[in-house]
Amino acid sequence: MEDVKIVDPELARTTLGQRPVTEVAVGILIRSNGDFLMTTRPAGKAYAGYWEFPGGKLEANETVIEALRRELIEEIGVVIEDVGIWRSSVVDYPHALVRLTFCKISAWTGQLHMRESQQFAWQSLPVQVAPVLAGTIPVLQWLENGVN
Repeated sequence: MEDVKIVDPELARTTLGQRPVTEVAVGILIRSNGDFLMTTRPAGKAYAGYWEFPGGKLEANETVIEALRRELIEEIGVVIEDVGIWRSSVVDYPHALVRLTFCKISAWTGQLHMRESQQFAWQSLPVQVAPVLAGTIPVLQWLENGVN
């Protein structure tokens, strides 16, 4: 397994022994001026109110791109067009071990509609929103460093 970022190591994990990896597709919507979309985690979810990039868990037999298309329609009401897998990372949160697969998106249709009552903000670096979810921080660093 690739390098794992451990979040809140002082907190107990939800499972003992070998933890299953939850696969998550994450979309980084980027405007032509370089601003990118961040949303808050909805109430009732772990780390509610923290800022992240939109996306969600893969369902059985879904590819990352299929899951991302579905999740962004469900969460924020947009249909993504041009999308490709960019990078991935593994994050060990107390509630779950997740592999985040990040995709850069420069084309979409539809108007933003936060369907889970989350907040959204178009950001540039350095971001002005806080707190930022731990799994999002490497992405901000990659963007800042111009990682392709």
